[in-house]
Amino acid sequence: MKKFLVIRRDNIGDLICTTPLIHALRKQFPQARIDALVNSYNRPVLAGNPDIDQVHHYTKFKHRQSGQSALGVALERARLYARLRRTGYDYAIIAGAQFLPRALKLARALKPRHIIGFTNPGDPRSRHIDMGIPYELPQPLHEVEDVFRLLAPLGITGDPGPMRLFPDRQLAEQLRETSGLPESAPVLGLHISARKPSNRWPEQRFAELILALHRKYPQLHYALFWSPGDETNPHHPGDDQKMERLVHRLEGLPVHPVATNRLEALIAGMSLCDRFVLSDGGALHIAAALDKPVVSLFGKSEASRWHPWGVPHVVLQPPSLEVSDVSVDEVMDALEGLPSVGH
Repeated sequence: MKKFLVIRRDNIGDLICTTPLIHALRKQFPQARIDALVNSYNRPVLAGNPDIDQVHHYTKFKHRQSGQSALGVALERARLYARLRRTGYDYAIIAGAQFLPRALKLARALKPRHIIGFTNPGDPRSRHIDMGIPYELPQPLHEVEDVFRLLAPLGITGDPGPMRLFPDRQLAEQLRETSGLPESAPVLGLHISARKPSNRWPEQRFAELILALHRKYPQLHYALFWSPGDETNPHHPGDDQKMERLVHRLEGLPVHPVATNRLEALIAGMSLCDRFVLSDGGALHIAAALDKPVVSLFGKSEASRWHPWGVPHVVLQPPSLEVSDVSVDEVMDALEGLPSVGH
């Protein structure tokens, strides 16, 4: 039995964009053992995924919880790596775009028989990737397409399939109940937060959009998602106050804040919606992996590489590369182009 370890230690969206690779690997090798090595932050992306036998994760120092010492995190990571070495993987796949020296160092430490990854012909460390692909882009590629190329040494080619997420249905129903979301009425999801300042749409515009949509589609409900936390927190600023102001302004309308303090809850909550308006970021890829039509707002981000994969979508990216310059009318028009806006 072949043993594969897929290594993807980046952000939420990066790992979601790797799920078509994992699914294609499972289809090609249905009897193989396929494991993944991720971090504690993005691990919920693979929860319930039938293509994975086991998800291994470690904690980055910046993600350690209160009470976790740096030494304790390091010791836990060392024990994990020792277990992975004992597993004796046939293939370690460094599932990231470009040549990644740090991930290569980790892969080598696990002592697989073969390492698959992108190489840099000008870097002598590339010689340690025995099943390598020189990294070059003959044409602009989506992240899904780019990473999928790593399967070529295994004889897997063609177009990637859709991204895959498997929300916790019980948690989704709990969130439906606590937020008051209806089961029968259409629901538009809006994520009001964005990590990059250039990707942030003003809360005034969100309010104006909901008011305009409510006049046109009175049956439409709105699920509001945001990054939890205080906006003054220097380490992890959130949008709690922004959400409170928005809800207060829209009092009396069918607006439902969906509080999600964990990634599992965000995935489950977003599964309750029919379509989305949101900015580039992890939530955008969650929506696409849940097969939801999306209006996506792009600022200083590469839309050709990070647009919603595999679902009906409209990308709005103003010439200024500032999402704040996108008008409410533009978003309304984009929503009209998606399936069943108000039904």
